[in-house]
Amino acid sequence: MISMGTCSICKKISASGSDHLDCMEKRRIELEDGAVKEKLSERLNIEKDPNNIGVEIKAVLEHLTKEKETKSE
Repeated sequence: MISMGTCSICKKISASGSDHLDCMEKRRIELEDGAVKEKLSERLNIEKDPNNIGVEIKAVLEHLTKEKETKSE
């Protein structure tokens, strides 16, 4: 007999009795994204030299700016 359960992430029925793989992956990405935002201030030394920001940091800042503009509309 198949054990049915619910996914603890999306709260929908799960045939395997555990969380859906895509839900777990989405949650992992969300947690990583949150960790990047938390460490962003540590990685930025704008006070020392505002022109010396890496490409990765510029991309994150642009993304956060767009995200904020979208929420305010």
